[in-house]
Amino acid sequence: MLNQLKNSAIVVTTALCTTAFSSSAFAADPLELSTIEPIDPTLEQVTSVSQLTDVRPTDWAFQALQSLVERYGCIAGYPDRTYRGNRALTRYEFAAGLNACLDRVNELIAASTSELVKKEDLTTLQKLQEQFAAELATIRGRVDALEARTATLERQQFSTTTKLGVELVSYLADAFGRNASDANNTNFGYRLRLDFDTSFSGQDRLRVRLQSTNLRRLNTATQFPAGLAGETDESRFLATSVSQSGEITLNRLQYRFPVGERLTVYLDANTIDPSIVTDPITPFNDQVLGAPSNFAQINPIFFPVGNRAGIAANFRVSPAISFDFGYYGEDTTTGGPNFPDSRSGIFNGGYSAWGHVVYSSGALKFGLMYLNTYSVVNGVDALAGSNAAKVIGAGPVVGNSYGFQFDYRFSPQFEIGGWIGYTNARTLGDGTKGDASVLNYAINLAFPDLGKKGNLGGIVFGMQPRLTSTSNDALAQAIGLPVGQRRDRDIGYHIEAFYRYQLTDNISITPGVIWLTAPNHDNRNPDVVIGVIRTTFVF
Repeated sequence: MLNQLKNSAIVVTTALCTTAFSSSAFAADPLELSTIEPIDPTLEQVTSVSQLTDVRPTDWAFQALQSLVERYGCIAGYPDRTYRGNRALTRYEFAAGLNACLDRVNELIAASTSELVKKEDLTTLQKLQEQFAAELATIRGRVDALEARTATLERQQFSTTTKLGVELVSYLADAFGRNASDANNTNFGYRLRLDFDTSFSGQDRLRVRLQSTNLRRLNTATQFPAGLAGETDESRFLATSVSQSGEITLNRLQYRFPVGERLTVYLDANTIDPSIVTDPITPFNDQVLGAPSNFAQINPIFFPVGNRAGIAANFRVSPAISFDFGYYGEDTTTGGPNFPDSRSGIFNGGYSAWGHVVYSSGALKFGLMYLNTYSVVNGVDALAGSNAAKVIGAGPVVGNSYGFQFDYRFSPQFEIGGWIGYTNARTLGDGTKGDASVLNYAINLAFPDLGKKGNLGGIVFGMQPRLTSTSNDALAQAIGLPVGQRRDRDIGYHIEAFYRYQLTDNISITPGVIWLTAPNHDNRNPDVVIGVIRTTFVF
């Protein structure tokens, strides 16, 4: 009988034993590591099922398990001696308790103390196993899955203190149109990132990121206005630099740590932008899993070009409201925040200072963003929109940008959101001082879990950054507009549709179509249609 029980008993993990009667331990299927509650240090051992006041001893199975618990002490309950939720046991909860007792008896047998296990108890356990065979089998499968995942994590662990994350995204793309078809060929580009995340306290994180990329913008073949013709950032897929040619560079060096319960601080010594710290409030804000194009992922004012080092923070005002803020130095022709000469450094060169109030409660999220910038060479470039909207060429530029972004979840399968961004740019060049205004907006529809859990469908309609006015002719001509033109001539629209199909937990494929009307915000430029297939590997 002992051998028979030993061969048939189900061995469960210690974590399962200590949460034997907690329904949350079986809340998700398939099993995720996050759904297993950690061992609660407040749990205390009980010696009788009847001490757990909300268990109803209505049948022989309860009586039998009660006897086993009292004899072998194999179930832990909560200090208030009730089950969470104040309800009767389910069959799965009962089976979890039975597993705990089976495990305890197994331990006694393995320790050659079988004389402590009574023969009648072995008979009772065998009968209980038969009656709860289906539930026990389900529990065993979940435990086996957990053990397999734990073994994988241990086997692939890069370091006891550092975790390695790998992200590879590739784009197969081409652009079509009266001019764009001849200016582009089908091309293949990639971006590879290696993240080394280290934690010293369990709550902080040091991130060192290495990056290699060869991504390029597609050529929208714009011919107007003549002074700003050529490529634009309207076809950009990622905010990633287009100057790299596959070399490996240090892309991020960031240390994040909490100060108390409400404040989290970020220290950065390399490339950084506000979207890394604060929530841009869009379901498409993921450079490898969101929308294929850079513009459709995020309000462009979140991307001031040239940030290299600085400090930022999240402050939780309340459970629904947070205030995020930061200050970053900028790379310029005179150096940057990493150069200590008289015209650079954190405070003497270019910079961006920003604040973002985020409200999130239930289905509604919205945010109010303010960004103040000073740049010698980058103007108010946000890696999107027309060339004139960058306001480059009229000397140093002080920018004040304002953004409103929102998202409303109507159901788990449908969300609507969007944003509006406005920038007032003041140029400070000799003879070109003046003001310029830049506007952009978008509305997006998101369809999470479309066709399958983990998939995402999306539609975006908007206007990429457009120069809407300048205060004088000298400024307008300095940034490349023809004589007599003080703003972008027309309005071009960005229309995008995509569908991300999640092949596995680690691999996804995203086909998408992007239609650009009036590229460079000039109707004289023929429309451009971009077809793209993005493939993502994340480990």
